[in-house]
Amino acid sequence: MTDTRSVATRYVDALNAGDFATVASMFADDIVWHQPGGNRISGTYRGGAAVGGLLGSTMTLSEGTFKLAVTGAPMVNGDVCAFPVHFSAKRAGAEMSMDGVDVLRVEGEKIAEVWLFSSVQEDEDAFWGVG
Repeated sequence: MTDTRSVATRYVDALNAGDFATVASMFADDIVWHQPGGNRISGTYRGGAAVGGLLGSTMTLSEGTFKLAVTGAPMVNGDVCAFPVHFSAKRAGAEMSMDGVDVLRVEGEKIAEVWLFSSVQEDEDAFWGVG
């Protein structure tokens, strides 16, 4: 039986450490990632390559400054885990810093689906800009 909490914790630890090889290895081949908002990186991404491209774009657009920190205990309901986060980034005179909630659905030892929620979506949209 999968321990959803341990999979989510490994994912967050790798993300915080900038260990993107481990992060990518945790994605199911057919992962679905729901990026919120109405900005240039918003949308639904399907498959590891597409999600990897999204994460790479996040770091490129933020000039390597994107940071994510878990701010509370993970909340598990079966194969779904939600956890409060704080994320921030800077780029070309723009700054973003806000709370959010990340939700993961785990299948086996892999992350099958991700939903992100931002506390002030309009501010996040303004930071990333339109594509």
